[in-house]
Parts: sequence; structure tokens; C-alpha cells
Amino acid sequence: MPHEPATHAMTNGETVFATADISAPPERVFRALSTEEAELWWGSADTYRMVGWTADLCVGGRWAVVVRTADGKDMPASGQFLEIETPRRIVQTRAYGWDHPTLGRRETKVAWLLEPIASGTRLTVCHGGFAGRQEAAAEHAEGWGRVLAWLQDYFEAGNRAAA
Repeated sequence: MPHEPATHAMTNGETVFATADISAPPERVFRALSTEEAELWWGSADTYRMVGWTADLCVGGRWAVVVRTADGKDMPASGQFLEIETPRRIVQTRAYGWDHPTLGRRETKVAWLLEPIASGTRLTVCHGGFAGRQEAAAEHAEGWGRVLAWLQDYFEAGNRAAA
């Protein structure tokens, strides 16, 4: 039975902040976030899974993924990489390719910050662009807490070596 990992997520109504300590070095966490390895850990059978991950990991490069829900519905998301500092930081845009109930197709910005700590990596997510959409911000704060818990569980299960 997996432990209940300590993740923290909150919003001020405009920006979502989430953080978790991951038991792997920043280089491994960076790779899990920025390659098709995301399909191995991002999601669960009772929520959704990431499929079809593609990324041109360079400033100006595009990324895309399909979120496949538990009932089989495909919901695409995509964006562009704005900043990359391997293995410490990724900043990217993000937009749904479908009409999200609380966010629509609004483009938002996600910053991933990876800080080395004694036990591995402190991962912080800053997701902005929710001005005027407090319900969407609250929903995404809950979602980021869940995503970071999945990533913690992935590395706790022994996926520290190269995938």
C-alpha cells in the first residue's frame, strides 16, 4: 500500500503553487517531467492517463499530449517551451485543445522548479494565468497536488534509474 506522500498545493485565485519532495536527483525528475516517461507515472486507472506525449525540448519547441480519461475520452493539451535550464527549470505554456468546463481553451503558463535537497529534489510548480477564473485555479491546485503525489509514488516504487 503506498504511503500518503506530503504534497502541498494552494492558489490565490490567479496562480497555483504546488510543491513536493521527490526521492530522486534533479536530473531524473527533469527527465520524468520532460520526456515520454511522463506516460509511465502521470495518471491513474480511476482518473486519466497521459498518452501520445511528444516534445521538442528546446526554447520555442512545442509539446503535446492526450489526456485519456478512465471512460476512454481523449482530451488533448499542448504548448510551447519558453525557458529551459536543464535540470533545474522548465517554463512552458499550456492550453487544452477542448473546452475545459472552468478554463475553456485559455493559455496558461507552468513553471517547474527543481531544487536539489539531501533526500533528492524539491519540485515546485507555479501555474499562472487563472485571473478571473478562481474555480479553475482551485480545481488545478487540487490536480497539481494529485500529480505530484503520483510522481512521488513513481520514484518511491524504485524508478530512480534511467527509464
